[in-house]
Amino acid sequence: MSESTATSGYVEPAAGRGWHVPAMLALAMGGFGIGTTEFVTMGLLPEIARGMNVSEPVAGHAVSAYALGVVVGAPVIAALCARMSRKKLLIALMMAFTLGNAASVFAPSYTTLVIARFVTGLPHGAYFGVASLAAASLAPVGQRAKAVAAVMLGLSAANVVGVPAATWLGQHLGWRDAYVVVAVIGAATVAALFRFVPELTGIRLTDPRTELGALRRSQVLLTLLVGAVGFGGMFAVYTYITTTLTDVAGMSVGLVPIVLMLFGFGMVAGNIIGGVLADRGVDRAIFAALISMVVILAVFIAAAHNPYTAAAGAFFVGASGAALAPGLQTRLMDVAHDAQTLAAALNHAALNIANAAGAWLGGLVIAAGLGYTAPAVVGTGLAVLGTLLFAGTVLIARASRQA
Repeated sequence: MSESTATSGYVEPAAGRGWHVPAMLALAMGGFGIGTTEFVTMGLLPEIARGMNVSEPVAGHAVSAYALGVVVGAPVIAALCARMSRKKLLIALMMAFTLGNAASVFAPSYTTLVIARFVTGLPHGAYFGVASLAAASLAPVGQRAKAVAAVMLGLSAANVVGVPAATWLGQHLGWRDAYVVVAVIGAATVAALFRFVPELTGIRLTDPRTELGALRRSQVLLTLLVGAVGFGGMFAVYTYITTTLTDVAGMSVGLVPIVLMLFGFGMVAGNIIGGVLADRGVDRAIFAALISMVVILAVFIAAAHNPYTAAAGAFFVGASGAALAPGLQTRLMDVAHDAQTLAAALNHAALNIANAAGAWLGGLVIAAGLGYTAPAVVGTGLAVLGTLLFAGTVLIARASRQA
């Protein structure tokens, strides 16, 4: 049980049972595919722009369309599919994800590509929400956060393997081939979910009205706000990391992919550490991740001026950001009581808002002529604000329990 609040029993613990490894791997495989498709578009924007005969900024709307799909799809699907078997819902979501990527492969025009990316983003948040609940229901007692982190590990691993590999393939064979790879991963995940994930009877079904009740709980809304603000600190830096490494740190372009892989390794390490800490105390784990993000982003302002310290800084920026995710996901599952599916799905909508907000604010300070270390200053400020917001959230929770 977390420090934040007790659960309603919506996810029943797997008492006396060990880890269901094949099911966990199947759930993480879906995260790997989603993480790959989410970030590979950013790396292939020049190729997409040339292929679709549009400018690179216009091609960037494909990234925004995906993020919008996540924000829209997370609450809508979680609420409307509340009565659906969770295993069937996971399979349906991954089938929709696979079809969306297939539509991206065959998109005849830029407009249809943007629509395809929007459709591909729709199942993103709902999948992670349901997969997190599924993992928690399959995990041994006292290891829910580790199970949630195992699902999120697929997303982190995508930044180490999936995104670099798909980007390389898209650059050498054509950007459409990158989406072919993701569609294949999606199809393989559908098969793995069908074969290895049990019926998930430990997750009791609800209804749309119950799920939407999460939006009336202040602790759910406040925790989502913490994620939307605090996580923006990492994205403010990551969005402009390539130019920061080349223009500020003086690194050659050829070394940038290696640093990006270091960033991905940092996410993997942070995800694992965040899951372990959250099982020992959710609120303490979130505070630790936010405070470490404040310190690391502040140090990165100076570290960005040297190629070696910039590379190390990229690793720790990724680690501090990823360490926050398991704690936030687990806390939302706790404070949502019987509306856990919607709350868990909304976490990923909040993180995509953080992605957009961090990138936008980082771009503003660069456009103002403050240089490419300025996004790290913005990121530090967002992390500080997220920490303060979470402190207030915890105090409100304690006051409510005492009352």
